[in-house]
Amino acid sequence: MYADEDFRLVERPEVDQSGVVPDLIQDLELSTLWDGIARGDAFLRKVAETALLSSLTSIEQIRFRQQVLVDCLAQPAVVRELYDLAVEAITAERKIYRSIFSERGEALLRRSVEVIGAFVGSLRRLRQLTEDHADEFTSEGFGRFFAELRDELDDAYFDEIDNHLGALRFKEGVVLSARLGEGNRGVGYTLRSPRPENRGSWYHRTVLKAPTYSFSIPDRDEAGFRALGELRDRGVHQVAGALGRSADHVLSFFVALRTELGFYVGALNLHEQLVGSGGAICLPDPAPADQLTLTARSLWDPCLALRTNGAVVGNDLDADGKDLIIVTGANQGGKSTFLRSVGLAHLMMQAGMFTAAESLTSTVCLGVFTHYRREEDETMSSGKFDEELARMSAIADRIKPHSLLMCNESFSATNEREGADIAAEVVRAMNDAGIRVVFVTHMYDLAHRYEDEHTANTLFLRAERTKDRQRSFRLQLAPPLPTSYGEDLYRSTFCAEAAGAPSATMDDEASPSGSTRSESQEDGRVVVASVAADTPRSK
Repeated sequence: MYADEDFRLVERPEVDQSGVVPDLIQDLELSTLWDGIARGDAFLRKVAETALLSSLTSIEQIRFRQQVLVDCLAQPAVVRELYDLAVEAITAERKIYRSIFSERGEALLRRSVEVIGAFVGSLRRLRQLTEDHADEFTSEGFGRFFAELRDELDDAYFDEIDNHLGALRFKEGVVLSARLGEGNRGVGYTLRSPRPENRGSWYHRTVLKAPTYSFSIPDRDEAGFRALGELRDRGVHQVAGALGRSADHVLSFFVALRTELGFYVGALNLHEQLVGSGGAICLPDPAPADQLTLTARSLWDPCLALRTNGAVVGNDLDADGKDLIIVTGANQGGKSTFLRSVGLAHLMMQAGMFTAAESLTSTVCLGVFTHYRREEDETMSSGKFDEELARMSAIADRIKPHSLLMCNESFSATNEREGADIAAEVVRAMNDAGIRVVFVTHMYDLAHRYEDEHTANTLFLRAERTKDRQRSFRLQLAPPLPTSYGEDLYRSTFCAEAAGAPSATMDDEASPSGSTRSESQEDGRVVVASVAADTPRSK
């Protein structure tokens, strides 16, 4: 996962006083993406949460991960086998009995011997996989991994482990030394390795039958056996501790292997599903944070594809040098979906993953923030507009230069003129601080202000709507229009069943504010519907 450090899992901030992270998860539908990555595996989901919420900001780190991912896509079966091996090793360790007394003396030694013995089988399989497949991987990450395995897991290593484990089972008893201390108490207990000539039956037949200072414990002397056990624990304490640390070290290796491979196994899961939906996939090209770069071809929303199990319409985007993108157009035209695709593309790119597009080149962001319109909440202690301002204030406290802010119908809880005034001030402040803003809005007043300024750093996109009121779900390079297509809303509400007219339903985007006028013809009569607001809309 990294060239020079380990990837560590962190707890997702479920409770965030600012609400910034939970809002990002909700607005970009990250839970849908994580479900696609995990496929029911809670551990893979946790890995995905950590990776996507801990965005890389170094181009070198992103490319390092991308190279490893290319190897995984080329050798998915080997990567999954490596991951399964790590999982099996961890599971085997957990199955070995651990009692309340297994953290000291002989009990710790006995358990550690069993754990190391179980790990040896997994390490041998790992070496065999290295010998069979290492040459098929070309990335720096896998190259370094397999090289270390070849150096460490050689025949001499396994022979030494087997010898140590055989000796530590003490089939011929334990040899200890000690000296008398204060009050004739035994001190300095040390485990000794028997001499080779003393390890066989000859030792028991000759030396032990010679006159020695020894004693035997009667069979029913429980206190004596308990005292002898304590002596044995003292003697093996140090070697048991050392072997326990060795077992923990090998376990930590398999845990780290499972964690880091878990990210790539999750990426393989997601890749299979997205490719199966018929969408294009690419490895994005990251650009330095100080460059305003954002160019995409057929950029689409992977979460929508995961929910519908079908192909999703993509959009082209040429926003190099633009620090403000304003998206307008009719409801149900794909604006919110486009906005989500932009945010997901940045998070996936900066996690070192592929993105849902034919091609993507984008600036590395130092943070991705979202400010979406919320539905009414009866539990809110203040008004909806106050809630919008509070969320934007929390974002302002945390956002940094070279970040990305995505707004979806922000400040629509008030009248259009006031909302446009506040939105314009926020956008200008963000742009002045070096923050790129993508703003989806129905407020013509807001969009028209920037259109009148003719600023070179603003890009206008509009959801396409054909003359017969159909949506292509594509965005086109076009200025904002003063209409919000109230006719579509009127037909969907009043005329669809009566006249068989095409129905246009509202999606999760906000309905237009301001005054709109719509007309429809029924039985030769023209019916006019008007929706009034606090301020008149520009014609």
